[in-house]
Amino acid sequence: MTSGMMQFPLSTSDIIRSAALRYPDQEIVSRMESGAIHRYTYGESYRRVQKVANALQKLDLKTGDRVATLAWNNYRHFELYYGISGIGCTVHTLNARLFSEQLEYIINHAEDQYIFVDLSFVGLLEEIHDRMPTVKGFIFNCDAADMPDTRLSPAYCYETLIADEPETFDWPRLSGDTPSGLCYTSGTTGNPKGVQYDQHSTILHAMMSGSSQFLDFNEWTVAMPVVPMYHVVAWGVPFSAPMFGAKLVLPGPKLDGESLHELIETEKVTKSFGVPTIWLGLHNYLEVSGKSIDSLEMVAVGGAASPRALVKTYAERYGVYWMGIWGMTETSPLATAAIHTPAMDAMDPEERYDLQATAGKPMFGVEIEIFSDSGESLHHDGKTRGNLKVRGPWILASYFKGEGGDKFENGWFDTGDVATISEQGYLRIVDRSKDVIKSGGEWISSVDLENAAMAYEPVNEACVIGVRHIKWDERPIMLVTLKDGKNFDEGELKEELVKHVAKWWLPDAVIPVESLPHTGTGKLKKVDLREEYQDYLVDSGK
Repeated sequence: MTSGMMQFPLSTSDIIRSAALRYPDQEIVSRMESGAIHRYTYGESYRRVQKVANALQKLDLKTGDRVATLAWNNYRHFELYYGISGIGCTVHTLNARLFSEQLEYIINHAEDQYIFVDLSFVGLLEEIHDRMPTVKGFIFNCDAADMPDTRLSPAYCYETLIADEPETFDWPRLSGDTPSGLCYTSGTTGNPKGVQYDQHSTILHAMMSGSSQFLDFNEWTVAMPVVPMYHVVAWGVPFSAPMFGAKLVLPGPKLDGESLHELIETEKVTKSFGVPTIWLGLHNYLEVSGKSIDSLEMVAVGGAASPRALVKTYAERYGVYWMGIWGMTETSPLATAAIHTPAMDAMDPEERYDLQATAGKPMFGVEIEIFSDSGESLHHDGKTRGNLKVRGPWILASYFKGEGGDKFENGWFDTGDVATISEQGYLRIVDRSKDVIKSGGEWISSVDLENAAMAYEPVNEACVIGVRHIKWDERPIMLVTLKDGKNFDEGELKEELVKHVAKWWLPDAVIPVESLPHTGTGKLKKVDLREEYQDYLVDSGK
């Protein structure tokens, strides 16, 4: 029987076209590399997006070709999201925090045809300028007057490239499986792997992530994605915000507490998105300055586990709802969220903070499950730990170029996370499978220990790793950075820890350090620390 409905595939270009029609006067505000504030509307943006699309069509690109961006969160990067994907090419967002060798690998693996680059990242590309054989040219995201003297060639100016192009464009009607975006994993264990999104998955993800089940965007919302747009916590916001008419604030390169506070106050930001370290930095600034963030209603926090102490601080000191979220490059990225519910308001605050610090419940379209090592599904009792797997219409079915096939089984994607699921459906990430510490045959969660340490006032950040032990095979040690001017007492810290974890979990050593290494996506880089400290207890005779 033939369906009575039109077969009408939606494309990313439909999002920005609709935003220009429905919300033509809604603002997009950007802080540029110079520090200047740029502001325009969805209506004005759409006209420029069409100029970008016209310019791109003259660059000898074909459907599916990858076009890379190495840029901060700003209006030109926003335009590229739509101009590139709208003509049927693939937006490949490059991670600016990678080393030049990693960038070289990813650019060549993706076979990028062109790279759009902000001026502050030109040096990164110049280091590998002669080792990118597929790249046909570099477009600098600037005005003609700001064009740099560079070894990158051929070089184009963004504004010059689009200047004479028409403000109208006849968008192609793309099939749902046409690629729209490409992101690479952080590659903490081996080379990064590419995740290619298509038009269908991008549209579905934007619809659901912007809905009341997740970020709850509307015309009253002022949304600020803090982490760069290659990051899982920010990748989807430039699609979902215009779909629902939210004002968009793009903070550019200045992500320190003072700069974020300024934007929150001047633009009246209501919702913002970032990793825990971002919100720790903002809190530290507010604590020292005594300033407030009155407009801010919610922060959505992913990329790492939510420290419960910060959840409580944001609630009680700032009146801000901390919403734990979970997702990864492979899930487009958002999959679960601890949204604010009426049931939470009826709870004791301490119980509510516990829920907010979880990864929340899956939104419609996403299924999650925990499995034993032998593949059996496990109880949802909030205690039983298992290997987290996920499936859904915006979950990848295979990595770019067919790599990483061992992560897929019976229609599920193995996330590499160890997790629990409560009777109410709340997901809690216990650890990455490679980071769980096995001591004397029993498991210790490094995440739980790190979160517990954050309740001790002097601690700024904590990292727990498993190292060799003569008797127990492996034992935890904790590395901590301290807040400025704070004194550290190991005994006091352990007194705080035993309020939250079993005594036998306590780290065998607590080591204050000046700084902790992070991956390009802001996660603690534990693989390097394990290598450095693997014999710490053996050598010290503990």
